[in-house]
Amino acid sequence: MSQQYQRTLTRFIPQTVFLCLSLLFAVSANAQKRDHLTDAETDMVRYWQELDKRTEVFIKAADRRWAIINGAAQPAIKKAMKDEPDWGDVPKGTRAELLSDIAGILDEAISNIDNAAGHNSKNPLLSRALRKLNAAANNYVTQLNSLKAKTTAPDEVAAMERINEEVQEIIQASGHLPAGAGEEQADDKGKKKKKP
Repeated sequence: MSQQYQRTLTRFIPQTVFLCLSLLFAVSANAQKRDHLTDAETDMVRYWQELDKRTEVFIKAADRRWAIINGAAQPAIKKAMKDEPDWGDVPKGTRAELLSDIAGILDEAISNIDNAAGHNSKNPLLSRALRKLNAAANNYVTQLNSLKAKTTAPDEVAAMERINEEVQEIIQASGHLPAGAGEEQADDKGKKKKKP
């Protein structure tokens, strides 16, 4: 081997090793990214296949995080079915992580509604789910406005901006809903009746 080739190789190997290690650490960091739902909450999403009930799960998951952020008591959650999974432990994390969780939860709720609309745009559960999500979103606007005055941490501000984007998307989509006409609601006997 020539000396020129050895010098080039000597420079090239450390750079290549450094590049490979950097990529390995970057992949490892992405693999450890925080999930916006706890394992128990994910089980709840899987359990409820009806769009409106699944949307309620997303709302309750977000409400659990708002309660922690606001220092309030956790919302009471009653089981609707005997075999319904438990909600598990209260989510943990920094305020920025919890805010980021809320943004992710809202994004997933929107995606669920969009997917259902893509399969059957006349599904009566679409408007019911969107109305529930809109009511929650309007509540989140109030909480965001209150929190914005108290927060200057860049990661928290970024998470709040993501929440605001999701909330505005929900409110805008809800603006296209008819005023409650045509929704069906099951009565105690299991028959369907028109909602007044």
